[in-house]
Amino acid sequence: MEITHIGHSCFKIVGKNLTVVTDPFNHPRISLKMPKVEANVVTVSHDHQDHNYKEGVKGEYLLLDSPGEYEVKECFFQGILSFHDDKQGAERGTNTIFTMEIDGIHLCHLGDLGTELTSEQLEMMDGVDILMIPVGGTYTIDAKTAVKVINDVTPKIVIPMHYKFPGGLDNIAPLDKFLNEMGEEAERLDKLKIMKKDLPEEMKVVILKS
Repeated sequence: MEITHIGHSCFKIVGKNLTVVTDPFNHPRISLKMPKVEANVVTVSHDHQDHNYKEGVKGEYLLLDSPGEYEVKECFFQGILSFHDDKQGAERGTNTIFTMEIDGIHLCHLGDLGTELTSEQLEMMDGVDILMIPVGGTYTIDAKTAVKVINDVTPKIVIPMHYKFPGGLDNIAPLDKFLNEMGEEAERLDKLKIMKKDLPEEMKVVILKS
């Protein structure tokens, strides 16, 4: 499997049987442009411009944008209802968390999660190997809450997303705030290439270059 961070909350995940693109973006306050990408599956966590630019993805793909269970090319997807804020969706509405079972690896993309996870959500996410988590605050959980969520999920690999970067949203926190909160050294990679047998024993943070 190969995971590339396109930017913001958008990743390209290439497995043996299919390619997934998560939360494609097209927003006037993000100068980074979506590259030309093709996919078999596109996941959209919620209907905001910086997460729902499905027109920017090429190919005949299956769009997953709501809770439910799906099977595509022997890979399994689950959409889990959550909230975009800590007021039961009263401010920003709902958000769909997506778990994916690809090449025997259990991934989870939290979208714009705005609150801690419930015991029911955690049960549905049991066994996550790779967690893609927002850390910038303002529109999502902040760094401190992200650390709580990570401790609840206990993944093998944590990939932060939705933080301040040059040309991105300027009213969210930079990556360093999360790294300081975690108190862990992070591995910085252009892309993550991994097989199930390579998953680490101890949890590690991986920063993927946009």
